[in-house]
Amino acid sequence: MNELTLDPALRQPLADRLLALADDEMLLGHRNSEWTGHAPILEEDIAIANLAQDEMGHASLWYGAHGALTGSDADQLVFFRDASEYRNCQLTALPKGDWAFTLMRQYLFDAAELCWLERLKRSEYQPIADIATKVEREEAYHYRHSSAWIRRLGLGTEESKQRCQTALDELWAYALQLFVPLPGDSALVEAGITPDLRRLQSVWEGRVRPYLITSGLEVPLETTAAATSRQDHLPHLAELLAEMQEVARKDPEAQW
Repeated sequence: MNELTLDPALRQPLADRLLALADDEMLLGHRNSEWTGHAPILEEDIAIANLAQDEMGHASLWYGAHGALTGSDADQLVFFRDASEYRNCQLTALPKGDWAFTLMRQYLFDAAELCWLERLKRSEYQPIADIATKVEREEAYHYRHSSAWIRRLGLGTEESKQRCQTALDELWAYALQLFVPLPGDSALVEAGITPDLRRLQSVWEGRVRPYLITSGLEVPLETTAAATSRQDHLPHLAELLAEMQEVARKDPEAQW
């Protein structure tokens, strides 16, 4: 099915889900871009900048799918919504922290996104399947990059292991929010458009738990997500948006 053949009852739930996917990518990309010029080595400075650009590019694809469904404009969505209108999970808006924090967040997110993409490639909604197929290769690279760093830090020095463990302890509950369904998700699951997030969480945990353990880390016992709604935001989001939207809001009519 596509925009023309989609059941009208599914349009709003699908729009909400597409917006959530796009917002997560956009904000994570922005946070990663904050490392440009500040990464620990030159090679990683280039790598994290490229990764940030990829995430923003993928966000653009999801915003485009949202626009095809609703008529929305990506620039308006990114630069002229207030924090209360964003549908990202709290994980992606947290400050960048130290290098271990950034790479742990990226690893947990990348692993979840790969689980998503593996299933979205088989979505009954063709625009989603097309996007998933297009971005999976880049996201597989992101996952290899972040997982290599987690192993390097976890099995490195005492300090690197401690920083990595501290990041995992802080981020685990935030990562669990990636698997909290949106209000309309059940209808999308029934229609074969998106996966069941509870099952997806099991696949994700089956992937990350063994890897974290063999990287010398202890997986937290927490089983409750940091938030149960993507409308619950921390102050960090408003601070991020104030910086990200500053130029566009100074001259809303400007053509770039």
